[in-house]
Amino acid sequence: MKPFLLIYISYNGKKENHPKEALNIELPADIAEGVYSNLVMIAHSNSEFVLDFTRAMPGLPQPKVKARIIITPEHAKRFLAALQDNIKKYEDTHGTISTNQNQAALPMNFGGTMGEA
Repeated sequence: MKPFLLIYISYNGKKENHPKEALNIELPADIAEGVYSNLVMIAHSNSEFVLDFTRAMPGLPQPKVKARIIITPEHAKRFLAALQDNIKKYEDTHGTISTNQNQAALPMNFGGTMGEA
């Protein structure tokens, strides 16, 4: 078995880290739509990392996990490197992404007013 090679496509549509033997990856229409997530919970064991992508919305007391991705520690490290590389390329083009690290975590109402039904 060949070692895993992470291939990703940047925002400009150009394939990055494209090997001679590229994977032909199918993207079904129902998956291509994507799932919005604004919160990810990460857990790990000695053999895997579990990423639970969640959508927290104002007024909803218990957000639901929308997608769970389970990867090996080696793939987690490769994913981190690829994400860091893509963020650098994004910031080189669009400017620094502000994270407001000094700000406390947002409350579940996202700092706005709570609606009533």
